[in-house]
Parts: sequence; structure tokens; C-alpha cells
Amino acid sequence: MGSKSIKGAEHVSSNGSGTSSSSSTIIGNSPSPKAPTASGDDEQTPLLTHSKSQNPGWQVIYRIRAFLMYQPRPLPLIHRTLPSNGTTVAVLAFIGLQIVYIFYNVSLSIPMLFVFADRTSLLFVANLPLLYLFAAKNQPIKILTGYSYESLNIFHRRLGEVMCLLALLHSGGMVGVWYTILRPTGFSLARFLLSKIILLGIGAFVAYELIYFTSLGSFRQRWYELFLALHVSLQVIALVLIWFHHHNSRPYVGAALAIFLVDRVVYRMALKVHSSRVSLEVCKDGRTVIMRDTIAVAQDWRFLAHFTDGGITRGWKATEHVFLTVPKLSRKQVIQAHPFTIASRPPCKGDAIAQLKLIIRAQDGFTGDLVRYAKSHSRVNVRIDGPYGSQNAMNLLQQSDLSIVIAGGSGIAVALPLLWALNSLCCSGDLEISAWKKSPARVVLIWVIRHGNHTNWVDRDLQMLQDIGIEVVIPRATAENGHPDVPNMIETRMFTHDHTFFHGRAKTGVVCSGPDGMNRAVRNICSSLAARGHNVDVEVEKFGW
Repeated sequence: MGSKSIKGAEHVSSNGSGTSSSSSTIIGNSPSPKAPTASGDDEQTPLLTHSKSQNPGWQVIYRIRAFLMYQPRPLPLIHRTLPSNGTTVAVLAFIGLQIVYIFYNVSLSIPMLFVFADRTSLLFVANLPLLYLFAAKNQPIKILTGYSYESLNIFHRRLGEVMCLLALLHSGGMVGVWYTILRPTGFSLARFLLSKIILLGIGAFVAYELIYFTSLGSFRQRWYELFLALHVSLQVIALVLIWFHHHNSRPYVGAALAIFLVDRVVYRMALKVHSSRVSLEVCKDGRTVIMRDTIAVAQDWRFLAHFTDGGITRGWKATEHVFLTVPKLSRKQVIQAHPFTIASRPPCKGDAIAQLKLIIRAQDGFTGDLVRYAKSHSRVNVRIDGPYGSQNAMNLLQQSDLSIVIAGGSGIAVALPLLWALNSLCCSGDLEISAWKKSPARVVLIWVIRHGNHTNWVDRDLQMLQDIGIEVVIPRATAENGHPDVPNMIETRMFTHDHTFFHGRAKTGVVCSGPDGMNRAVRNICSSLAARGHNVDVEVEKFGW
């Protein structure tokens, strides 16, 4: 089997529900064993009754659900990561609506060229408030849908790309209007381009196209701090230029500016920001910093805070993150904020204090500077903006019979708070993760690490998780042994658990937080299982920019 049991083994509780005693398994390179058979079935057998699984109507539903769950391979050549098919369908429907608005009752002819150019400009400015709403950290869309801004970020990016295309079409259309209508009257190109309204439009067009190119994934990953600075400054410049470009754009520009100011000034700077002096600890790998702070939890808050989740002094929930500013590092860091997932247990109602913990891995830029600073300083003053995030992952696991949480590297910061919450370590009340319904019969943590010493980040937490009955699986480090077969681990545990305790009726919830490749592999094994009739669902916690 190539596995080594550290402590204890699985057992079945007396009430028939499956639990795992204090156990942690380290799995080597050899393939995980196939799930044992039950009543002549194997792991290919749908986990539903035969009458339901063999019904053609249900088969169609299974395949549609599996298709929407599936995540295609990255685009070749440019290596662009694609979302799940379900997200792609939603985005394409949204873009299709934009196309309908452009071409509705507009024929593709020279006499209608001005109408086409005007329509693209109207659609551009009408989309401005929605663009800023998708990007706002505090927004009503979360109240309506349960999805926080990071889940809606893909719509923000795609809408921004559509708007850049609309600006290009509008510019080309207006040049076409000059060529077909104004030029024959003696109106020169220089006179056309140097007119005030056109110059302002050209300036806005250049600003938005620069925003697009500096927002590409390759640019963001290489020059993240520059991306942040340009993204904000160019947006301000573009809004001013559009305001003066045409008077009909002003209501939309005003709405977009209002959304931006309410989000940034009222909420993020007045209600949700918290200044503190935190401790810094450099881990043994020399590239990871553990940041800790003791938060005095407020039981009452200002009136406006009740319309949001409040700031960090109001507590936080599993999977939520904060934006961190460390002015001491450099002058440019005074105005920059960087996102990090909270890795500590959420506070309970009535707690006077809570321990905030962030796991920060060194990359280029801010995180590298912070690690270097932490090697010679044990404390630093910071500003904490947040928390932010949605509870979709928590709700999924809470409603499942078997909960599997998969983390890759620093994705353990997402997994730990989820696991604490699933084991009822948080009390019911205002700070509870969500309305408590039931505890999963079995909870499994699979943590894929690159180096063996990474377990030092949270070794105490891992031991506590084992002590409360969570199965902790840590495959051998990928740097020495390659990538483990995570999909097979999921399928094996899911099949064994379902047939042992629930006779094919269990619901499995899977939450994954890790690199893109691992996220895709987990999502796609769940898609494959769903296509075979298994009652499985998956949530991927991937912070996107």
C-alpha cells in the first residue's frame, strides 16, 4: 500500500455513523487501493437506487450536472486557466445579452453606422456602475446571491474586457462616420481628431485599453504592485475623461463613482479597517511568516456596520480573508493592501478575545519584503481591512454526510477554519459559521505539501484535529515524491464511506483550495462521479485577481 499510519485507525461509532479516531495517514507514491466492493458492486456503481440511476430522464440530469461541474484544460499556447463549464455558460449568457443590446433593430449598413457607434457608447457607459459593483468588496449582490466579490470577480474581468471591446467598436465606428459623412464635406481628419469631444474620448479609450493590458494574468503575476497602482489611477483618469466627453454619460459615471466611494471610503476606510501591532514568526523553511494578533471582539457596533459583516473586531467566519497593509515596509506599501486568508478558528458568540492568524508565503514584492523584515523584527504595525468572503463552502460541507477538505500548500489556511467549524467548536449565535443543521458523519482533510517541514506551520492544529476525530491525510512531499493521486483518494473514501454507512444515499461535499492544477483535478473527479449518479458536489476556494 505504501502508507504509514501515525496514530489510530478508522472505526464506526456505536450509533452507526462513521467517524475517524485520532488518525493521520501518510501516503507514498504507490497508487491508493481501489475501494472495496459491497454486494458485488464496484466503484463504478452509481450510489443511487437502480431504478433512479437507470431512468433515462435522471441520466440526462446527471450528465448536465456533470458537464456544468467539469473544468476544461487551460487554453493552449497562452496557458489561460478556464473556469468550470457552469461559470462559462453564465458568462457567455451575460456576454450574449450585451450583443443583443448592440444589434437590436440595427442593420449592418453605412447609413446605420452612426447608430451602431452611438449604441456601443451607450452600452459602455450603462455598464460602468455594474463594473464597479462587481469589483466592490461591500456589495448588495452578496446579500442577494450569497456570492462574495471574489466569486464575482470573473464577471468583473469579463465585463471589463467587453467594455474595452465596446470602446474599440465605438472609436472605429466614429472614424467610419467621419470617413463616410464628414470627410466628403471637407472636414479633415486632423480637425476631427483634435476636436475637444474626440480628444477626451481618445484619452478615455487609451486609459481603458491600458487597464486591460495591465490586468492580464501575466502582468498581474509579474508586477502585482504596479498592477494595483495602475488599476486605481487609470480608473480615476478614465472616469474624469468620460464625464467631460459627453454629458449623457454623467449619470452613469456618477453612479460608478458613488459605488467606488461608498465601498472604499465609507466601508473599507471607516467601518472595516482595524490598526494593530502584530507578532511575526518566521518558519523553519525561511520563506513563510506566521502573523498573529489578539483581537478584542466587539459585541456592539456602529449602526452602519449592521448592514455588513462589520470589521475584524466583529469576528470572522471560515474561509474569509482580510486585506493587509504594512506601511513600515516601504512608502508604496502605505496605500497598498494585499489579501490573505484567515487561518485561525472563528470566534464564538460571547468571546471577549479571538486569535487572528495569517500564513504568508514569500513570493516577489510585498510578501518577500515582509519575510525579510520578519527575520530581524518580531512585531510590526499593520492595517487590517475585512473580513470578506462567502459561506458557500461551509454550507456545502455542513449539509453533507461525508465532508472532504483538500488543501494544497498554504491552502491549509482555508481548510483549518472549516474543520473547526464542522466539529462544533464554534457556538451558535451571530458569529456562527451559518445556521447549524447537522454535523457530517465523517470529515477528511487531505493536505498536499511541497516540503515535509511545511507541516510545522500548523503542527499543533493538525494534532488537535486528529484528537477530535478528523482523518488527516498528508501525502508525501511533492518535491521528493511527485504529485499524489488526489482524485483516487477522494473516490476511495467516498465509495467506502457511502456503501459502509448509507447504502448509496450519502451526500459528499468536497472543498478544495490549492494550485490551479489540483483544483481542476478535484473538480473533474467530482464531475465524473456526478455523471455516474453519485450525490457529490464541489466548491473551489480560489482567490482570483
